[in-house]
Amino acid sequence: MSEPPGAEVGEPKISCRNIWKVYGYDPAQFFTAGNGAVDDPTALMDRVVSSGHIAAACNVSFDVRLGEIFVIMGLSGSGKSTMVRCLSRLVEPTAGEVLLDGEDLLTVSERELIEMRRHKMGMVFQNFGLLPHQTVLENVAFPLKVQGISRAEREKRAAKVIKLVGLEGREDSFPRELSGGQQQRVGIARSLAVEPEIWFLDEPFSALDPLIRRQMQDEFLRLQRLLHKTIVFITHDFLEALRLADRIAIMKDGWVVQIGTPAEVVMHPGSEYVAEFTRDVPRVKVITVGDIVEPVVNDGTAPSHAVPPTMSLEDLMPCFAGREQGIAVADDNGRLLGRVTPQGVVKALASSAKENP
Repeated sequence: MSEPPGAEVGEPKISCRNIWKVYGYDPAQFFTAGNGAVDDPTALMDRVVSSGHIAAACNVSFDVRLGEIFVIMGLSGSGKSTMVRCLSRLVEPTAGEVLLDGEDLLTVSERELIEMRRHKMGMVFQNFGLLPHQTVLENVAFPLKVQGISRAEREKRAAKVIKLVGLEGREDSFPRELSGGQQQRVGIARSLAVEPEIWFLDEPFSALDPLIRRQMQDEFLRLQRLLHKTIVFITHDFLEALRLADRIAIMKDGWVVQIGTPAEVVMHPGSEYVAEFTRDVPRVKVITVGDIVEPVVNDGTAPSHAVPPTMSLEDLMPCFAGREQGIAVADDNGRLLGRVTPQGVVKALASSAKENP
């Protein structure tokens, strides 16, 4: 996870508690407490369904940590897009709490919410939503115009993020003159122009060709290394979730069925449903050095050769050539974290294979 300077590791930026979104003629009848807390969520769900209502999100709770990429993954109809809209109150939850820096978004006024969206939230959707009659520069600067920022300042800031996403020189182009990938870069730049604290992305690359999609994933990860945003990313693609996420929440029929790091989900699927997604995933590409690092006594000396905890086992294996001993693991500051051994690699892969026959 890429923590911003001064951030406390694991500190929640967004917390949702017992979120329900029920559609129908009278969804409020099911909740005596507005915070969504119920003794038996499954029994409540049965009542919702039997009354002809539809539950798109069911008793969902999780934290999104400061500076992490939190991916909500699920198939069509799982509730993932409903959840990201509940987090930003584009959709009003029926019950529950959404806390941003400890403040419940469901209790703020409409005006306060608008200000939060303008200044704290950036949003990117599958449909680029560019204004066809405006140039790239004008599209990117548009949210700054809404904020009332002067033309000179907003164009300066827009030009900066246009360069950041690799579109320098296309400022005067119109959306129709751009490829799909370039249009999505404009959408990304526009969402970053307001310098948001939280970045919501709802299947932003789903409409792109596979090669362009891979390039945009690389670009997204590059931007995150530079910007350290708190990100909620929605996808139906399990491999995309594994590639991008610090942690993944998997949804099914409105419920969150498992939350964990990519390696945790792949190595220890919590249900047969999750195991179906992980069955054909190459473990060596997902499990990292940090997942299998073994502690050692640190005598204060820096290792002469070390690998980072983020390295995949696939990239680690060639490092064992000609070595009988383990390999040191160190962070970006050279601090020794432990070691990895060939035996540890084999054990991790064998354990994962048993849980995913």
